[in-house]
Amino acid sequence: MAEILVLYYSRGGATAELARQVCRGVESVAGASARLRTVAPVTATSEATPQAVPASGAPYASLADLKECDALLLGSPTRFGNMAAPLKHFLDGTASLWLGGALAGKPAGVFTSTQTMHGGQETTLLSMMLPLLHHGMLLVGLPYTERALNETSRGGSPYGASHVSGGTTPATLAEDEKTLAQALGRRVAHLAVQLASLRARAGGA
Repeated sequence: MAEILVLYYSRGGATAELARQVCRGVESVAGASARLRTVAPVTATSEATPQAVPASGAPYASLADLKECDALLLGSPTRFGNMAAPLKHFLDGTASLWLGGALAGKPAGVFTSTQTMHGGQETTLLSMMLPLLHHGMLLVGLPYTERALNETSRGGSPYGASHVSGGTTPATLAEDEKTLAQALGRRVAHLAVQLASLRARAGGA
């Protein structure tokens, strides 16, 4: 069984909903399972986790989650065209995994949410890819063979899944946005399962 880590930060709920849709895509692939995790908030005055376990939602991620996973899907809201500070802070603490090459060769994909159509979705997706490239991960996007990518009037990008909230609360994803988030989860999961199968065959050869 290939285990896919879906790791995200969400403040208003939109990115968390995208993460759940990504998990649905992962779980639709035979031989794959999703592990949903989030990161703790940080502030200008304190980087300490306020509590060991969040009051609601997914558990906080650990470096062990990254080391143990067969693939990664990373999500963040947009902050001035970049990933949110809590997710960046978590990734900045992965140097030990980089030194050991723990993530090298694993598939990865990214997703994001913004309030406005031109709120920096694509630059945020690209900013999340950079540390994954440094870790040697295999980046997976969304091709235009995905019909929803051609039809969406809100979120969606060849760089990864996305959502345009328009400031609505609670988060309501458009059908095309759900479809593309699930497609991204499936694509990463399929690749992870195929690579796991190849490794198993090579080990048994």
